Amino acid sequence: MKKSFLQLAVALLLLAAPMLSQACTNYLVTKGASVDGSTMITYAADSHVLYGELYHWPAAEYPAGSMLDIYEWDTGKYLGKIKQAAKTYNVVGNMNEFQVSIGETTYGGRPELVDTTGIIDYGSLIYITLQRSRSAREAIKTMAELVAEYGYYSSGESFSIADKDEVWIMELIGKGAGNKGAVWVAMRIPDGYVSGHANQARITTFPLENKKTSISSKHLDKIFEPAIEVVYAEDVISLARDKGWYVGKDKNFSFSDTYAPVTFGGARFCEIRVWTMFNQVTPAMDKYWDYAKGEIRHGETFDDGTENPNKYATNRMPLWVKPEKKVSVHDMMMFMRNWLQGTELDMTMDCGAGPYGMPYRWRPLTWEVDSVTYVNERATVTQQTGFSFVTQSRNWLPDGIGGIIWWGVDDANATVYMPMYSSITRVPFNFERGNGAMMEWSETSGFWLFNQVSNLAYTRFSLIQPDIDAVRNGLEASFIERTNAVDAAAMKLFQEDKAKAIAFLTDYSNDQGARTFQAYKTLYQELFMKFMDGNVKTRVPGEQNPAVKQPGYSEPFLRKVVEETGDKLKSKGSAH
Repeated sequence: MKKSFLQLAVALLLLAAPMLSQACTNYLVTKGASVDGSTMITYAADSHVLYGELYHWPAAEYPAGSMLDIYEWDTGKYLGKIKQAAKTYNVVGNMNEFQVSIGETTYGGRPELVDTTGIIDYGSLIYITLQRSRSAREAIKTMAELVAEYGYYSSGESFSIADKDEVWIMELIGKGAGNKGAVWVAMRIPDGYVSGHANQARITTFPLENKKTSISSKHLDKIFEPAIEVVYAEDVISLARDKGWYVGKDKNFSFSDTYAPVTFGGARFCEIRVWTMFNQVTPAMDKYWDYAKGEIRHGETFDDGTENPNKYATNRMPLWVKPEKKVSVHDMMMFMRNWLQGTELDMTMDCGAGPYGMPYRWRPLTWEVDSVTYVNERATVTQQTGFSFVTQSRNWLPDGIGGIIWWGVDDANATVYMPMYSSITRVPFNFERGNGAMMEWSETSGFWLFNQVSNLAYTRFSLIQPDIDAVRNGLEASFIERTNAVDAAAMKLFQEDKAKAIAFLTDYSNDQGARTFQAYKTLYQELFMKFMDGNVKTRVPGEQNPAVKQPGYSEPFLRKVVEETGDKLKSKGSAH
């Protein structure tokens, strides 16, 4: 049977983008676009098999000739050895002691560019770079040099890279087997703007080296010059020409449209998550709604009338937008909890939500009825999240105090973003690496506790989730409110002895992790008692028995039952 356009588009997406099993979301905010002048990035490490734990690499020094074993982050597969740096920096999660943070989303791209002989996978690239970089610019240089020297093992990736002054987006893809290295483009987000990426490459055209603000990798050492805003691999265009993927003038070359052309799935499952964040900060996004839904428009000319011989998509969203009002750390947390509320694709609004308004659908993303393909929406918030975070880099505070990674495990709707200062020398026991695993239960594991809470909520979302929200919001509000006082106390110690300040912040961060774990342990117990057996029970002061309500199912759901069953369930008399 002839396949529909939707079926073909989804098939192409599945072939070109293995991100469906590692589907992540990043939002990027420059200091001029934030309420307090901090730079911020978010990251949801979404995967069906990723165990949520808070990574920690302490600062260290190594003798000359030391080597570092590289294991693929996704699978644990051994890939090879690289030279170890003489000195490495303290890293907590995806942020280091110098307030550098890195997130990612996998876009896949052209599968023939994967180099299975490479040693550096995208996860190792992130965490090695964080151990070796004191700024976003140094991180970009480090990443480019690592993949050039050792080869790039993974498929196409978008990276968010921030320090206390700047935020960059870098998109990278390998060159294929037998051609070591990668082609890539990195662009600084203009101050006062926000950006995002979510498993679809987003950098299109970019200024070439004849501009004072742009350099190729031939002059990578110039990346530290403040005027430089764009850096790219010197062969990023020539490789595409050699492969027959691009014809036309260099100035019209689009990285994304060439190496990872947007498809129905790339828009509907990926770009739509960027659209939801942009739509919450600027009213100018309505004109991109059709694009976000997957209605891609291709043409032979661009909107400005210039030639488009490669049939690029011509209705794409901008790489960054200027928000109408400045963004807070709390806003960033809530962006990560979006399920397309307020749009026609809100998953709570159709019968698939069941009687309790579930905003999620179980995987797979696509399904068939009578040989017709349909989709489940892929919103920002999703069940299968290992961990997620919001980083804050603050240039008015010294390194050691300025960096906070607001970190949580599991579904962002259920998680609590806990303040972990990026200089701390140990991480909370309940969230540290090795406390449980994906198929290894631990009673003291935060990942398993949060999954108990969230999976209970999935049974009756509209009834149970508000109770979770109340505890979650209360904890986060208290953490945010307390931050200035914690900073001030740390600063007082810092002026006396930096080590004392870091010890104080280590104790504080660990205490908040323990406090959150205990609060959610109590929450789960309370939820289980309250909602057991389909009832809703509340304590009555002075009474042995609780008050019991039986709210039953929602009216829209009951109407569907009547439509399906006709008179079969109709009462013929008193039913009491």
